[in-house]
Amino acid sequence: MVRLSIVAIVLSCLAAPIWAQSPPAQAPSRAVKPAVKKPASRTKAAIEPVVIDHGPCRLGVIPAVGDSFVVQKIGLTVFGNEYAEVATNWGLDDLIFARVRAAAGQALPVRRIAYPPGAFEHYYHPASRLLPDPREGLPAIVSGIAANAGCERYLVITRFSGQLPGTNQRLDGIGAFKQGLGSILGHSHLFANIALTSLDGQTFATQPHNGADIVARFQESLRLTEDPMKILDNEYFPEPPSIAAASAVLRDRTRALVSATVDRLLPPYLKAE
Repeated sequence: MVRLSIVAIVLSCLAAPIWAQSPPAQAPSRAVKPAVKKPASRTKAAIEPVVIDHGPCRLGVIPAVGDSFVVQKIGLTVFGNEYAEVATNWGLDDLIFARVRAAAGQALPVRRIAYPPGAFEHYYHPASRLLPDPREGLPAIVSGIAANAGCERYLVITRFSGQLPGTNQRLDGIGAFKQGLGSILGHSHLFANIALTSLDGQTFATQPHNGADIVARFQESLRLTEDPMKILDNEYFPEPPSIAAASAVLRDRTRALVSATVDRLLPPYLKAE
């Protein structure tokens, strides 16, 4: 028995170093899958509106207001009158098209119709005002620039010359004016004389809209107080007129007035025919 015990002890001592050198058992490894990145979802704010410039055209939009800003002084007598036109780069036609497209929505796809420089020169500066030349009218001009567009109808946005109430003076298009009492009252005025005209896409004849412009202007004339968007502090009235184009205040105030004017006139012209 003693001999067997001694043998067992010796064998256990010889096996101990072997066990100590054996590597510890490792758990079975699992394959790690690479992380899959999900495509970043585009928020609604990041999605740009789609501009429809192909396919059937229901409404062709021709903004032709241009970038001419009028600076006008109206004196107590005719000798105090001053008039100047200043070229700006305020993007008024781009702004007007954006307002039309926003108001039309998806129910009425619109397409902007491009035209060459000077296409409306004879419309704004006709050769004769006593005997108008039909070639200088909107139907002839639009048929010339949109003959291949194939739209069901066209909406042309132009400027016009309107009379200043209570005077024999006219305000041409878009600009600012100061009357003789302006220095006493402490403010001048902005104006945006804008007209909308709808034309048939086949004949290019003017389409009546039951005097929509006249009604809108009549309602505007019934205001008991002056439109605050048209009031301009004298410190922002451009003197000399040449500084108007560089005025951020005039640019922003004019763009706001043009937007409001177009928004007010648009609804009757966007109704389905």
